[in-house]
Amino acid sequence: MSDRLYLSCWTRGFSAFTLLPQYAKLLDTFPFSKLSQRPQHLRVHAVSHAEPPVVEKPFEPNVSPAEMLDAARDFAGSDCSVDIETAWDLWQFDGDWKLSPAPVTISCFGPDFEQDAIDQNGGDHLRIDFGLDSKFLPLPGVQGSLRMQQSNIRSLLYLVTQIEQNIPMSRRKLWSESGANFAEILAKAVQDFSAN
Repeated sequence: MSDRLYLSCWTRGFSAFTLLPQYAKLLDTFPFSKLSQRPQHLRVHAVSHAEPPVVEKPFEPNVSPAEMLDAARDFAGSDCSVDIETAWDLWQFDGDWKLSPAPVTISCFGPDFEQDAIDQNGGDHLRIDFGLDSKFLPLPGVQGSLRMQQSNIRSLLYLVTQIEQNIPMSRRKLWSESGANFAEILAKAVQDFSAN
């Protein structure tokens, strides 16, 4: 069964003042889709995600991250989150393997924003929601699946490495919504795939 996959980052010197500059570095590092024709969406929530957005704005697919952040700047504060729904290009199977846009949500959370604790250290500062982990797991019975999913995993690991190099982080965590260990899920999927 598929599970949602996330990358959470805790940054050094995090505060309401460093929130948007660190988020800007994450957006500058992220490989936005070159193939997507769908608009990107910016949302700013105050207090919690249970509240309606204070800003909700669509952007053309190729707009710069700086332009999206400018729309959020007047509303983002210590009790806000900024979310950008966008896409990056991954190998996906739809009758055949194609490099195509895969949706992601890239978020930052102010220190006073109400969010669920990720672990005993509380909420994260920056997060990428990669969607379903099945985009990174081999598909049994699908020719070329292992090779294509390995390419997607390489893209994921390269992104994590680039983020670590560009943002001063105290730690990071790749995790799934169910709490399952993604590395173990991946190892089992490869083992099951190889056995078939």
